Amino acid sequence: MKNINLHAIGPVAALVVLILVGVGLNENFLSYANITNVLARSAFIGIIAVGMTFVITAGGLDLSVGSMAAFVAGVMIIAMNYLVPTMGAGFSTVLVGMLVALATGLFGGAVNGLLITRARIEAFIVTLGTMGIYRSLITWLADGGTLSLDSGVREAYRPVYYDGILGITWPIIVFAVVAILGEIAMRHTAFGRHCAAIGSNEQVARYSAVDVIRVKTLTYVLLGILVGVATIMYVPRLGSASASTGVLWELEAIASVIIGGTMLKGGFGRVWGTVVGVLILGLIGNLLNLTDLVSPYLNGAIQGIIIILAVVLQREGKAER
Repeated sequence: MKNINLHAIGPVAALVVLILVGVGLNENFLSYANITNVLARSAFIGIIAVGMTFVITAGGLDLSVGSMAAFVAGVMIIAMNYLVPTMGAGFSTVLVGMLVALATGLFGGAVNGLLITRARIEAFIVTLGTMGIYRSLITWLADGGTLSLDSGVREAYRPVYYDGILGITWPIIVFAVVAILGEIAMRHTAFGRHCAAIGSNEQVARYSAVDVIRVKTLTYVLLGILVGVATIMYVPRLGSASASTGVLWELEAIASVIIGGTMLKGGFGRVWGTVVGVLILGLIGNLLNLTDLVSPYLNGAIQGIIIILAVVLQREGKAER
């Protein structure tokens, strides 16, 4: 029991230590402006990471989420620009664009899920392939350059990222809502229990009357929808999409999930832990920008090291138990 408790509080303890280090290195680290900036920038990864938690808990993996986000953003921008002459540059066009983003994300997630469950292809292979496909498609759609949102639509869309309630911007609010709903689904619904059962032992789950194909497919569909939600919140920030959009988002999402305590091999997932993992990575990146201890260009290397260490600690904790 002690090992389990330590395993649970480990991410929180790491977050507390990181905050103390940040305060010691820069007095503005915990300022309201800096914290809200970190939370807003982390919200995109956080929303995707919540969906990734269900996929990994069920024994799956998705390497395509960053490329999928870029593709969804490109399709969304093209759709909104196309509608401007007939619908104008108002929020009605933005709403249609949001629906297009959700539908595209759902479709992408369903394709991944069905190829993995129905065609019985390894998740690593499927999502590695779709990662390349989506990245190639957005490059083609942008003709090797950048897709830019119509200036009028962008003006109507800006409040989705920059406005909010009581000084809390919409990306942070949406991330919080998604995280709360995700934790409830993981802990208190049959879907969450079935994900854990499948990740723990797929064959036993089948014998227990769990519809393995349906549940595993739904985890990828859910992740695809959340990629759409994250893209909806991201597009008004820059108003554009290119081949560089969403680069390494899959690394950050997977790292957040593993840091938060979800088992990489499946069988156990913790959405609240994923949220802590997102905050840890976000604060590390922010700290690199605020100080000159390590170059911010090494952020990806640090995230890679964190993933490896987190998996090693998981294995050691499992061996001890």
